[in-house]
Amino acid sequence: MDHLDKLEAQSVFIFREAFRKFKNLAMLWSIGKDSTVLLWLARKAFFGHVPLPLVHIDTSYKIPAMIAYRDQLAREWKLNMVWGQNTKALQEGQTFPLGKVDRLTCCGSLKSEALKHTLAGDWPRWRLNHTTGQYEQDPDKEPYTGVIVGVRADEEGSRSKERYFSPRDKHNDWNVDDQPPELWNQFKTDFAPGTHIRIHPLLDWTELNIWEYIDRENIPVTDLYFNRGEGKRYRSLGCYPCTQPVASEARNVKEILAELRTGKFAHIAERAGRAQDKDGGGLESLRRDGYM
Repeated sequence: MDHLDKLEAQSVFIFREAFRKFKNLAMLWSIGKDSTVLLWLARKAFFGHVPLPLVHIDTSYKIPAMIAYRDQLAREWKLNMVWGQNTKALQEGQTFPLGKVDRLTCCGSLKSEALKHTLAGDWPRWRLNHTTGQYEQDPDKEPYTGVIVGVRADEEGSRSKERYFSPRDKHNDWNVDDQPPELWNQFKTDFAPGTHIRIHPLLDWTELNIWEYIDRENIPVTDLYFNRGEGKRYRSLGCYPCTQPVASEARNVKEILAELRTGKFAHIAERAGRAQDKDGGGLESLRRDGYM
């Protein structure tokens, strides 16, 4: 059993343990490489079926190719696809691209608040109807009391403080200083009523592991990750006003692996192109308030 086999086995175990222990689970799909690997692992854990709703928070500022990829894969794989958004903030123009608020406030509104209320079911959710191929307002308003997320500890500082089973309060707020120990693969899954659970099957994967697994399993990812003749590609995906590509000649997965193994990005953070991470308080302040 090689390292990827061990990572896969651990992730599959976390999926099955979560499904056994918690009710009304959902899984976040940001459309990026990590959450797409997470989706692939879910299909492995449940024998080709994903028995959970996939939730995407649409800020309306995602790169259009991301949404096209989301809908194509959702239809091909018959995924139970759901999306939500902060329509009020968008209608009132309270966004960074329109100059009304700063980046962190925009992220807090369009991502954190939208996620909280979409999970709670007190804001509208839109679900893909596979018969019509269209999204329709979802009559199901039951809250998702736990959510599976493609967080990796190596990706960014605040994420290294997570656990495989990480509790939030009923408002989705995260107390970083009150996380259960997880030693020798012993996981706390018994939490007080009202606790919201974040589950992180990819916690011990690295960026290199993700791309090695994509290569081994031939997992389809959006071509935004590849140089399409412009000498640049995205290393991390987000909203287009706040996400910049990196200089790269990598046109396919094997060339990305070569870049990672030769150290081209050894001293450049994976999320270096995500501008909101650099603003006051950074990503941890957003994540304490419910951000992915």
